[in-house]
Amino acid sequence: MMSAPADLRNASNSVEKSLASEALNSPVVIPPMPDYNGRLLAYTATTAIIIVGELQGVFPQWNLWLIAGALIWPHIAHLLTRRTFLRNSPRIRQKMLIADCVIGGGFIGCIGLVAIPSASVALMLMFSALIVGGIRQWLIGSGFMAASIVVFLALSGQAESFQSPLLTSMLSILSTGLYICVTAFYSHQQARALMLAKTQIQNQREQSIALSHKLSKYLSPQVWQSIFTGERDVRLETQRKKLAIFFSDIKGFTELSEEMEPEALTELLNHYFNGMSEVALRYGGTIDKFVGDSIMVFFGDPTSRGQREDAFACVSMAIDMRKHMKIMRQKWRSQGIKTPLEIRMGISTGYTTVGNFGAENRMDYTIIGKEVNLASRLESLAEPGEILVSYETFSLIKDRIMCRDKGEITVKGFGKPVPIYEVVDFRRDMGPNRSFMEHEHSGFAMYLDSDKITERERKTILSALEDATERLRHEEDSARD
Repeated sequence: MMSAPADLRNASNSVEKSLASEALNSPVVIPPMPDYNGRLLAYTATTAIIIVGELQGVFPQWNLWLIAGALIWPHIAHLLTRRTFLRNSPRIRQKMLIADCVIGGGFIGCIGLVAIPSASVALMLMFSALIVGGIRQWLIGSGFMAASIVVFLALSGQAESFQSPLLTSMLSILSTGLYICVTAFYSHQQARALMLAKTQIQNQREQSIALSHKLSKYLSPQVWQSIFTGERDVRLETQRKKLAIFFSDIKGFTELSEEMEPEALTELLNHYFNGMSEVALRYGGTIDKFVGDSIMVFFGDPTSRGQREDAFACVSMAIDMRKHMKIMRQKWRSQGIKTPLEIRMGISTGYTTVGNFGAENRMDYTIIGKEVNLASRLESLAEPGEILVSYETFSLIKDRIMCRDKGEITVKGFGKPVPIYEVVDFRRDMGPNRSFMEHEHSGFAMYLDSDKITERERKTILSALEDATERLRHEEDSARD
C-alpha cells in the first residue's frame, strides 16, 4: 500500500498487542538442579549424617540399613522417571518429591527426632519443594513429611533424646548448607540463562513486528491482519463469493505524462494513490492492486458486511473519491499542473473467484471472473468524473443512492446486453437541504461538506469567505470606476 491509514495501524496494533500479551502471560519458571543430580546430592548428604551419627552413637545400629537405601534410591528414582511409563506422567517431578518427603519423614522418625539432623533433612526437602512447586508443593510436602514422621516415630519408638553431639550437628548443618548453596547457584545460572533467552526472544519479536509492518505495505490491511492473526492460511486456495468490484483511472494522465518529468509525475501519482487508498480503507475496501494510474478495489472478502452493505460501501467510496479528486486537482493546479485531471470509475457486483493464485513460493491474493471484466469495461466507458455501475449494483443501492439510467452495453462474456447506470449522489445530499456543495471556475474552487465542519472551522471559513467576497466587490467597484 502507499499509506498507513487507521485501519492498517489498527491491524498492526492488534498483532503487536497479541504478541506482547504472550510475553506478559508467560511466567519465567526457574528450574532447579536436574532431579537426578539434586536427589543424589541430598541423599549423599543424608548418608554422611547417618554414618557420623552411628559412629557417635546418636542413632541405633539398626539404622545402618538406611545408608544402603539412601545410596540406592536416587538411582531407582532416576530409572523410574526416565525408562518406565512414568516418564510420560504429568508433573512427575512433584510426585517424586512427595515420595522424597515421605522417605525423609520416615528417616526423621527412625532417628527419633534428633534435633539438628532432623531439621537439616527437613530443610533440604522444604527448600526443594519451594523451588519445584512453590507454596502449594511446600504445603503438600510438609503434610506428607509430618505424617511420615508420626508413623515411623511410633513404629521405632526412638524419641528418647532430641540432642546430638557437636560433630553430628556440625556435619548436618554443613551438608544442608552445601546442598542449599549448590542448588541456589544452579538456579541462579538457570535464571541468567532464561533472562538472556527472554531478551533474545523479545528482540526477535520486535524484529518480527517491525518486519511484519514493512510487509504490510504490500498487502491490504484486512488480508495482512487475517494472516498474522492466524485466521487465514497462506496456501493456494480460492472460493466463490459475491463481491462488489471497483475500477478507476485518471482521465488526462497520459497527456500529463508527456508534459512532466518522471520524478514529478511519480510524486503526483503517489500523492493520488495515497489519498485514494485512505478513502478506500476508510470504507473497508480491499485494495487489490495499482496498475499505472488505475486502482482496483473490492468489497466482501476477507471480511463482509453483507451483499447490500458491501455494494453501498463500494459506491459510497466512489462518491467520496470523486469529491476528494476535486480537492487534489486544486492542489495540483496551485503547483502549476494545468492539465484537468479527472477520475472515472466503474463498479459491478457479482460472483467471482477470490483467493490466493500463483505458485507455492509466490502467491497473489486477487479475484478473477467476468464481473471483474465488467467493472473494468464500465470504468473505460465512463466519462470524466462519472461513476458507472451495473444493474446488480444498482438494485442493491437504489434506495439510498440516486442513479440515472444509461442504457445497455455489450460486454464479452455476457450473453445479453448489460444495463448500466450513472451514480448521481446520495439521496440525502439531493435537494436544498444537502450538506455537500461545490463550485469550480478558473481561479476559484469551493468544496463544502457542512456535516464534516466543526464549529471552530466554521468561523474560520466564514471569515475567509467574507474576505474573499469583500475583495471581489472591491475589484468590481474599481472596474466600474
